[in-house]
Amino acid sequence: MKVVQLAQPFVVPTFCHHLKPPRAVSKHNHDFTISLTLKRKAAEISPDLKGTCLFLVGINSSIKSNSAQLLADALRYYYFDSDSVVEQALGGKDAVRSFMKTDLKGFRDSETEVLKQLSSMGRLVVCAGNGAVQCAANLALMRHGISIWIDVPLDMVAKQIVEEKFQLPAAEAINGSYSEVLTQLTAIYEDSRNGYATADTTIALQNTASRLGYDTLDAVTTEDMVLETLKEVERLMRSKKLMEEAARPF
Repeated sequence: MKVVQLAQPFVVPTFCHHLKPPRAVSKHNHDFTISLTLKRKAAEISPDLKGTCLFLVGINSSIKSNSAQLLADALRYYYFDSDSVVEQALGGKDAVRSFMKTDLKGFRDSETEVLKQLSSMGRLVVCAGNGAVQCAANLALMRHGISIWIDVPLDMVAKQIVEEKFQLPAAEAINGSYSEVLTQLTAIYEDSRNGYATADTTIALQNTASRLGYDTLDAVTTEDMVLETLKEVERLMRSKKLMEEAARPF
């Protein structure tokens, strides 16, 4: 088994900034354009967050990945995609596919090692792969931070894969027609759903669209998702603070 070793301290890896952002969001020098509203909300919660890591879980999609990247930029955190870190550590996509066939346990152990090292750091937004929620040890590691389920309809993700050629990690060999891709995504979702449900909070695309009064899910921007995420993180931090104050002796 190949054991992953990550260098410390972390530097922002360029390989984590490879996804094309959706409409209404632009990037410049690997950074998203951040509105004043988003900057203000991030600045409001940063003192209470105190560098706590944020783990975004859910079916891999551009909505989840782009939300994680913009969230990191807004909070001035480092961004890591755990699947990309594992791929780089193991030697690339072909090496990952080989591990999946010949040493699945070794591959899963590598996923855990990556999460172990990421969870030991601060000021990170981690876009966690599906393997991260299929193991009790991984779920325990993510408890060191705040976990957020980015819930995107599977049919929308299938469309991204088939029509927009969204690149999935090497560990997820999904291909075929729309119906075939949707079937494969459904199987992954069923295997991962219980893990997703352990997240501290959920940001559902459908709920966000409804709350903002949009007629279609496509109208929801990356900034909309990140603002909703920051509001939920703020709520969680306030609840934690109230619980800590209530536990103090008189």
